[in-house]
Amino acid sequence: MGEMLLIPRFTRRILILLSLWSLCIPLGVICNIGDVSSSLKPKVINIGALFTLNSVIGQAAKYAIQAAIDDVNSSPNILNGIQLKLIFGDTNCSGFVGTMEALQLMESDVVVAIGPQSSGIAHVISHVVNELRVPLVSFGATDPTLSSMQYPYFLRTTHSDYFQMYAIVDIVEYYGWREVVAIFVDDDYGRGGISILGDALAKKRSKISYKAAFSPGDDGSKINDLLVEVNLMESRVYVVHVNPDTGLNIFSVAKSLNMMDDGYVWIATDWLPTYLDSMESVGSDTMNLLQGVVALRHYTPDTNLKKKFISRWKGSFGSAGFNSYALYAYDSVWLVAHALEVFLNEGGNLSFSYDSNLQDMNGSMLHLSSLRVFNGGEQLRQTLLRMNFTGLSGQIQFNPDKHLVHPAYDVLNVVGTGTRRIGYWSNYSHFSIVPPETLYSKPSNTSTSSQHLYSVIWPGDATATPRGWVFPNNGQPLRIVVPNRVGYREFASKDASPQGVRGFCIDVLEAAISLLPYAVPHTYMLFGDGKRNPSYDDLVYKVSQNVYDTAVGDIMIVTNRTKIVDFTQPYMESGLVVVVPMKEAKSNPWAFLKPFTREMWFVTAAFFLLVGAVVWILEHRINHEFRGPPRQQLITICWFSFSTMFFSHRENTLDLKYRTYRNPRRALELGPKKGGVAAIVDELPYIELFLSTTNCLYKIVGPEFTKSGWGFAFQRDSPLAIDMSTAILQLSENGDLQKIHNKWLTHSECSLQVNQIDENQLSLNSFWGLFLICGIACVLALIIFFYRVFAQYRRFNPEDEESEMETIEPSRSSRRSIRSTSFKQIIDFVDKKEAEIKEMLKRKNSNESKQTNSPF
Repeated sequence: MGEMLLIPRFTRRILILLSLWSLCIPLGVICNIGDVSSSLKPKVINIGALFTLNSVIGQAAKYAIQAAIDDVNSSPNILNGIQLKLIFGDTNCSGFVGTMEALQLMESDVVVAIGPQSSGIAHVISHVVNELRVPLVSFGATDPTLSSMQYPYFLRTTHSDYFQMYAIVDIVEYYGWREVVAIFVDDDYGRGGISILGDALAKKRSKISYKAAFSPGDDGSKINDLLVEVNLMESRVYVVHVNPDTGLNIFSVAKSLNMMDDGYVWIATDWLPTYLDSMESVGSDTMNLLQGVVALRHYTPDTNLKKKFISRWKGSFGSAGFNSYALYAYDSVWLVAHALEVFLNEGGNLSFSYDSNLQDMNGSMLHLSSLRVFNGGEQLRQTLLRMNFTGLSGQIQFNPDKHLVHPAYDVLNVVGTGTRRIGYWSNYSHFSIVPPETLYSKPSNTSTSSQHLYSVIWPGDATATPRGWVFPNNGQPLRIVVPNRVGYREFASKDASPQGVRGFCIDVLEAAISLLPYAVPHTYMLFGDGKRNPSYDDLVYKVSQNVYDTAVGDIMIVTNRTKIVDFTQPYMESGLVVVVPMKEAKSNPWAFLKPFTREMWFVTAAFFLLVGAVVWILEHRINHEFRGPPRQQLITICWFSFSTMFFSHRENTLDLKYRTYRNPRRALELGPKKGGVAAIVDELPYIELFLSTTNCLYKIVGPEFTKSGWGFAFQRDSPLAIDMSTAILQLSENGDLQKIHNKWLTHSECSLQVNQIDENQLSLNSFWGLFLICGIACVLALIIFFYRVFAQYRRFNPEDEESEMETIEPSRSSRRSIRSTSFKQIIDFVDKKEAEIKEMLKRKNSNESKQTNSPF
C-alpha cells in the first residue's frame, strides 16, 4: 500500500525553479531566476571540441581553437555579446575513447562539436551526432567517404582527400608514369584515400599495381618486411598516405633498403608537410631521409589575416607546432559563430528534448537517458552549409556536395634542408606556377599545354625524370607464350634446344630484349597441341587474363585484340594477298571474243540485227509522218539496251567458294575442278615463304589489301611494351631486323610481284582481229555512203540545173558551154544539206512529170 505525499505550495515552487535551473545549466545558458517568466535569451552557448590533443595536428588545433574562441568572445561584431564556452574532449587516438568522450560532451548539451582530426574516430562519432542532431565540424578528418549522405551532420573546413588523390594522379600523368604502389595505413583514413586514388588512376588508364597496407601500430620490422616486398614489384613510383605521427618510419626503413636512390619516385600526401611545418627545426638526419620526395600541402592564400595570425602565433609559441590545420581549426570556430548568429536572428531554437529511443538498459551503467536531442540541429546544419566568408585559410563556402570551394595544394620538393615549391595544383586549372586564386577569374584551362611545374630534384640527386618502373626482381621470369604451329614453322616452332622454341619471331624478340637497359629473365611456353594451329584470339585473351605476360609469334594486330592487350610496334608488315598458278598465255587476235560463248555472240548479233531493223522502220515511218526523225532518242534506246546487257550485275558474275587448306601447293595443283582451289588468299609473310619454295610456279596477283602488321602482345598498360617498341625501332634502323628476316625468310624473285604489272599483258596482237572487223565495217560504210552520194548526184544532174538558169538568163547562155563533171562539183554537192538536195530532186521530178504530160 502506498502513501500520498502532500507537498506544500512553497515547496512546489522551489522544485519548479530547480527544474528550470537544471534545464539552463546543461544548455550552458546562465539565467536569472527572476527572468524565468520572460523570454529566455542565452548568455553562453556550449561548444564541444573533440580530438587527440597529444598529436601533431591536435597540438596546433588546440591553440588555434582557443585563440578563435577568445577572438569571437571579445568581438563586439558577432553574437551580440553571447559567449561561447569551449568544452574539450581528448580522443587519445582511439575510436573507443573518442566515442566515450563524445557521449560525455553530448551530456553537456553542446550545440556544435568541433573535430575530430581522425577520420576513423569521425566515422564513429558521426553516428552519435546523427542521432542527437548535433552538427560535427571537422578541421582534419579528410576521408572522402565522410562526405556521403550517411553522415548528414558531418562537415569539414578542410579539403577532402578526394581532391588530393586527383592531384597525385595528375602528377603521375604529368611525368608519364602508368603504375604506382600505394603504401598506406590500414584504417578509414588510409583506405578511403587509396580507394579514390585507384578510381582516379583508372580514368587515366593507369592503376595501383600493388597496395601495401600496414596497421597503425606496426613496428619497424613489419614495415621492413612490407617494403622488401614492395621493392620486388615492377613499379618504382610510391604513394605514401599515412599519419604524420608515424610516417617517417616508412622513409627510415626505405633509406636502409637503398630505396631512396636514383630511379625511385616517392610521392607523399599532406601528412609530410604537416609534420615538417610543425617542427621548429628539422634535423639533418631527418632531412637526409626525405631527399627528392615530392609532397602535397594544403594551399592557403597569403592574405593579411593569415599573416597577422602567424605573427601572433610566433609571438606566443614561436614557430613550433604551427601547420595548415591550425588555420582550418581557427576557421571552424568562426564558421560556428557566424552560423549561430544567423541561426538566432532567424529565431532558431536552442532547446533540447529527450528521445524515447535512448532508454537505459536493465543493469547497464550507461546513462543513455541523460542524452538529449538538439531540437534546432537540422536548422543549424542548414545554416552552417549556407555560410560564406573569408577566413585564415581562404574562402569558407560549401558546394552542394558539402566540399569547400576552390580546393588547392602546394606541390613541394624536399631538397637540402627544406622544401621548395615547384608549383600549385587546383581543381580549377590543375598545375600552374602562379597562385590558383589568380586563375579563378579566367576561363578554366586544363589542357596539356597549360600544365606547368618547375624542375624536380629526384632521389639520388637525379634531375632526369625517372622511368618509374623496372623489371620486377621477384624471381619470377617473364612468361612468354608461343603458338605451337603446324605449318610455316619458320616463324615460330617448338625446338629441342634449352630455350625450347626457335624461329624468326623468337630471334626478333631476343634481339629486342638485348637492347633493353635492364635484364629481363624470361621463359617460353607453348600454346597448342601441335596437331593443328591454335586459336590466336584465345592466346591473346589468356595474356589479358594474366595467364601469360606476353605473346610472341605471327600475331596480327587487329582491332578486337587491341581492346584487351597492348601491342608493340609492328616488326613485320602484313596484309592479305592473292596467289594463283603461273599460266603463260599466248597472244590471240580473237581474245576479245572469249568473254562470250558462241551462243552468246549469236544471241547478241541477232539482238542487234533486230534492234537495227526496228530502228530503220521507226526512222522511215517517222521521216514520212513527222518530217523530223528523232535519232537521238533512238540512239539512247539502243545504248540503254546495250549497257543493260553488258554492264548490269557485273558484281555477280563470279561464283566464289572459299575453302580452308593445309597444303596450299597441293590445293593449287588440283584446281577447283578436282577439289582444289583456283587461288589462295593469305597474309603476305606466309605467301612470301610459300613462293620461295615453289620455283616460280605461282605468283601474287593484284594489290595487297587490309594493311596490318605483326606485333608482340603484352598485358594492358605494361611499360615493357613501350620499351620493346623502342627496341624494335632500333633493330629496324640499324638493319638487324632485315638480317633476321633474311636468315629465316629467304625468297626468290617470284615472291616480289605485289603491285607489279603482269607479264602476260594484252598487246596489239591480241586485238588485231577486232581492228580488222572495225576496218572492214568502216570501208563498207564508206562504200555505201559514196554509192548513195553518186546515185543522188546522177539523179540531180547539174547540167539540167544550168539549163534552167540559161532560160532565166538567155544573154549568158550563149557564152556558156556544157561543163564536164568535176571532183569539185561532187564535193559541192556533198556539202549541200540533205533537205536542200531532196527539195531539188523533188523539183526535178516535178519538171520531168510536167514534160511527160506536155503535148509538145
